[in-house]
Amino acid sequence: MRSDRGAGARAADEDFFRLLASADTAGLDNLLTDDFVLIDVFRGAEISRASLLALMESGQLKFAPVTPMEVTVRLHGTTAIITGRTDMRGSFDDTPFAAASRYTHIYVHRSDGWNLAAAQGTMILEDSE
Repeated sequence: MRSDRGAGARAADEDFFRLLASADTAGLDNLLTDDFVLIDVFRGAEISRASLLALMESGQLKFAPVTPMEVTVRLHGTTAIITGRTDMRGSFDDTPFAAASRYTHIYVHRSDGWNLAAAQGTMILEDSE
């Protein structure tokens, strides 16, 4: 059962990236917790659920498809901590952006499935692997 729950959290994380790329704000609205917060990969700013959805709905913020790599899922009761790496691209106010980053996503399991409560991206300045 534990691995099934881990697979469910991983699937929710894949959905998050798919919903970003397709600008599916209704899907994101269902996936994000009411108190969701995103820590911006570029400035470290806090972005609320409402702000993220508004930016995407307006078209001001757009994402290209994102492929997560090196993904690890750790379960702690009804919480999943997912870490991974992405090469993210998109645009903000029609200005293109790109960032290689490592991310941490925190999901909580509820009766209707996994919901994303927090996300943080950290830019990789040099690949030291």
